[in-house]
Amino acid sequence: MADPKGFLSTPRREWPRRPVGERVRDWNEVYVPGALLPIISKQADRCMDCGIPFCHQACPLGNLIPEWNDLVSREDWRAASDRLHATNNFPEFTGRLCPAPCEAGCVLAINQPAVTIKNVECAIADRAWEEGFVEPRPPERLSDRTVAVIGSGPTGLAAAQQLTRAGHTVAVYERDDRLGGLMRYGIPEFKMEKHHLDRRLEQMRAEGTRFRTSTVVGRDLDAAELRARYDAVVIATGATAWRELDVPGRELAGVHQAMEYLPPANRVCAGDIEVSPLSAAGRHVVIVGGGDTGADCLGTAVRQGAASVTQLDIYAQPGTERNDDTEPWPTYPKIYRLSAAHEEAAALRTAPAADADARLFAASTLRFTGDADGHVRALHLVEVDAGRRPLPGTERTLPADLVLLALGFSGPDRHDGLIDQLGIELTPRGTIARDAGFATNVPGVFAAGDAARGQSLIVWAIAEGRAVAAAVDRHLTGRSELPAPIGPYDRPMTG
Repeated sequence: MADPKGFLSTPRREWPRRPVGERVRDWNEVYVPGALLPIISKQADRCMDCGIPFCHQACPLGNLIPEWNDLVSREDWRAASDRLHATNNFPEFTGRLCPAPCEAGCVLAINQPAVTIKNVECAIADRAWEEGFVEPRPPERLSDRTVAVIGSGPTGLAAAQQLTRAGHTVAVYERDDRLGGLMRYGIPEFKMEKHHLDRRLEQMRAEGTRFRTSTVVGRDLDAAELRARYDAVVIATGATAWRELDVPGRELAGVHQAMEYLPPANRVCAGDIEVSPLSAAGRHVVIVGGGDTGADCLGTAVRQGAASVTQLDIYAQPGTERNDDTEPWPTYPKIYRLSAAHEEAAALRTAPAADADARLFAASTLRFTGDADGHVRALHLVEVDAGRRPLPGTERTLPADLVLLALGFSGPDRHDGLIDQLGIELTPRGTIARDAGFATNVPGVFAAGDAARGQSLIVWAIAEGRAVAAAVDRHLTGRSELPAPIGPYDRPMTG
């Protein structure tokens, strides 16, 4: 480590956010531009270079965190970029979107605020692009093998880049008109501006990866025909089958899934349309679901000018400190976190009746009621105990003329015909079944990412993409030098 006393002398400082009143008037990223680099070297100094760095264990990519912390502390940005990219294809994505389980596993976090690993990662990635360290890495020679990757989210892109660099001819099929999956149309611009995604895609094109957009495999292109055309197929479509809320009034107009609401907002930012057909402007919005997707809806509704926004979380409000009995270090604890969207909602008082910021905790939806025209006008809820049992006498009614369901995803969508046309077997959970080598029951067809693992984090998605690439490379050539950071049955550490 560069400074043996850095963790003792330097307090944790995070990338500062822009003032709420400024950032809610635009769709740019919430952080102060240029404010990270002046503080990041001293923050990297706080890394203790532990003998057993549990941040490695907490990160499924196996990122070499102490190594690039030391290099950033010495301001050797090129070497830091090399070490970062050795394990992560897209650190500018994870540096913005990952909830940083590595920080929960930081040894310093046992009794102090953790090292700002996520901020250091983002600083390295951004500096690497600014200095021109990130260049295309086309293969020295091409094999005669071809691979189709279905889905261009983080799993599909990571798998495609690894396989292209191994010399195989790779084509990525994407159902939307632009590449990126939920990073393109699910993640709001204020969390990650899409130019970060676009420049990675240009790097991949320069390396030789081919892309086919606006192509739904199973509908526009027969899945069995695609399988016959390629030596191997990787299914990386994500878990796009959203969970439903089966309560009275669900059929009312104005009750929508989160993934019906977020993509049009991103299309406005892309210049495709002027106004979202599901804009929250002037409306009373209630978001059902307390996760990250719900927070994305919250920040979007605030920027669209909602009259009020309330987010319901069925779980009780967590504490601000780790519970060492149920969630011991180095597991990722469920604690009270204030995202940028919640900070904005709290400052603007978008939900005066909420417990904290815009959230109502321990709240379960009973039903929706509407007007004579069949449009939702109110959400009826009840408080619940730890077992999700209703508490008598706690029913409440919230005004709601736009309800967004952010309840997560159960597995891959089967409506496009891909799974049935190939005869892919599923698990009882509805995800794609696979063996220890990421292979499905169909010879030459592999599955990775949320489609097989279930809904997870972006860092796990990239790790799956890298691992399935090694499995496919081994299937095609009999051996592989590509890294495989995880197996299909690996899971995050839990208490």
